[in-house]
Amino acid sequence: MKLGELRKRKNLAFYSGVGRSGSGLDTRTYNSIKSQVHFSLVKKLDLASVADMPKEELSFLIKQTLQDIASREKLPLNQDERTTLISDLLNEILGLGPIEPLMQDESIQDILVNGHSSVYIERRGVLELTPIRFRDDEHLMQIIDRIVSSIGRRVDESSPMVDARLEDGSRVNVIIHPLALDGPILSIRKFGQNPLTIDDLISYGTLPAEIAAYLEAAVKSKLNILISGGTGAGKTTLLNILAGYIPDNERIITIEDSAELRLQQPHVVRLESRPANVEGKGEVTLTDLVRNSLRMRPDRIIVGESRGAEVLDMLQAMNTGHPGSMSTIHANSPKDALSRMEVMLSMGTSVFSEMAMKALLGSAINIIVQLARLPDGKRILMSVSEMAGTAGDDFALQDLFKFEQYGVDARGNIYGCFKATGKVSMFLDHMKSHGLELEKEIFRLVREVR
Repeated sequence: MKLGELRKRKNLAFYSGVGRSGSGLDTRTYNSIKSQVHFSLVKKLDLASVADMPKEELSFLIKQTLQDIASREKLPLNQDERTTLISDLLNEILGLGPIEPLMQDESIQDILVNGHSSVYIERRGVLELTPIRFRDDEHLMQIIDRIVSSIGRRVDESSPMVDARLEDGSRVNVIIHPLALDGPILSIRKFGQNPLTIDDLISYGTLPAEIAAYLEAAVKSKLNILISGGTGAGKTTLLNILAGYIPDNERIITIEDSAELRLQQPHVVRLESRPANVEGKGEVTLTDLVRNSLRMRPDRIIVGESRGAEVLDMLQAMNTGHPGSMSTIHANSPKDALSRMEVMLSMGTSVFSEMAMKALLGSAINIIVQLARLPDGKRILMSVSEMAGTAGDDFALQDLFKFEQYGVDARGNIYGCFKATGKVSMFLDHMKSHGLELEKEIFRLVREVR
């Protein structure tokens, strides 16, 4: 085991309040000492007066004060335990308490707090129970209040659900009593400081280089792309990567419920919806933002996730002068994705016949990329399909690439093969008109993944 990983695990173990071997320090004693030092610190420092200090200076001041208090009161702690206590209290005052080390660990994608005594993480697509614990539900609520108040929101019995994001872009969901029966529930979807690239996905086996080349050509030639998949399948990650292929001279407008996309182009306008306030006023929906974006002279419109009536305006934009738009949707297959979009179209104020809805979808969407998260935690591109309009009462979908699962090895890892279906893209001439030529070998792909 690497030294860095070993240190992380040791820190997480001690954060649960369990003392180190031979110290005899149990959870209750450690938490009692921590509370005493925290109280003494608040008495000694006027925290309100130092709130405007730079974080580094405030951290140093708190550290020095804690060391003085620990030495003066002769606390029954060895040097390692004092260091850990100081780190814990710094996290309590400046960070997110017990889960602050998890926020700093870039290998963790999700932090799931189910009440004060159960904290799970997702690492490499697999859930793990950690030894981290909050002191009690009140302690957990203090951290939740710190999170939601920092973004100008509140959570209480009158408003027991909050969906928001942190400064670093991490998505936060909170649900408390009376809706949550077993204590406050906190879910954090983290976003790394260094977003994944297409080379990362290729090296992880999510998709082969040939399919990546096809998708790059599709984006650059302004084809409309829908990314479909289940929760945690990597839809937003792939959307962010594909959007990175958009040329720098185009005006891009991103529309999201919670801003997650991180595009590096110079001309990006980021829009985010807003929920209603406590009085039920001030809501700005994705539909409102999509309609407004059409008046902002966009070259590309990227909707983070299609989930409601905004689908109509997005599809109309794709059909009327805004090609190359992209979005994601929760669905288990390309056909499920299209069926869900039909339902969303019916949620709007406009009334469409079934045939009209299919015609709108068939002409607006060019490519559907299906993603999945397999039982071993690996994210895989399951298929790439092209839309050829409608055929009678159904959509005319043409699969270009598929992933075939062969089985599971002795370690529980799934293995299989990326295969081309033998059909050639119907958009090759379209891509060629944009100066992009794909090798025909791409459409004879056979690539095993283990």
